Amino acid sequence: MQMRLDKLLANVTTGSRKEVRQWIRKRRVTVDEEIVLQPEIKVDPDRQDVCLDGKGIRYQPFEYYMLYKPQGVVSATTDRDKPTVVSLISESCRRDLFPVGRLDIDTEGLLLLTNDGELAHQLLSPRHHVDKTYLVQIQGLLSDEDIQILEQGMDIGDTTLTMPAHVESHQSKWNPAMPDVGEYTEVLLTIQEGRYHQVKRMFGALGKPVVSLKRIRMGSLVLDEKLEPGQYRRLTKEEIDRLKQQ
Repeated sequence: MQMRLDKLLANVTTGSRKEVRQWIRKRRVTVDEEIVLQPEIKVDPDRQDVCLDGKGIRYQPFEYYMLYKPQGVVSATTDRDKPTVVSLISESCRRDLFPVGRLDIDTEGLLLLTNDGELAHQLLSPRHHVDKTYLVQIQGLLSDEDIQILEQGMDIGDTTLTMPAHVESHQSKWNPAMPDVGEYTEVLLTIQEGRYHQVKRMFGALGKPVVSLKRIRMGSLVLDEKLEPGQYRRLTKEEIDRLKQQ
């Protein structure tokens, strides 16, 4: 696959297109051990050796990262006031990474970041019905009637009912560290949509406010238990293949 030299360097380094062109004109870039001075020259990164200051450039058309999104971080590429999920991926210099979907600023858990637009569309398209599983702590107890409402689809103020959810498990608990909450229920909930504040609105409609929310699965991708909030890792080839086969 051939691409412009300046575009290649801008994709895999911290330099902008303007900065990359300056590097090239300053004779800092070689292709197959030959100094190149034309930013527009076409190169094949799979077949040719491209170096910046003598260091080889490793190019991958797509990158995939599993991030344990912490609270307080925005699911966006840029933000004027808050840190973004993209800014946490310090390993990558790519400027085209983006989060697949979003988690609210006070929601934590699994988030996929990539520059693969086709996969992102596949995972987010309503017609594919990709499962998303959340560990939810709600104030109060969850009744059998509540579960029935969740699993048959419910009114959360939109023009249509939600798609049927699935309550995989629920367990009542008491946390002495949260006396203002008192007794609460921990629920493992799976939905197939991504409406605005959907999980919070679903439990809010039941009169059971959400205390905390953590996404642990999206399709076949499961949050790595070894990751702490703010940490990330590259997806394995097997994880990527399974996501693409959904």
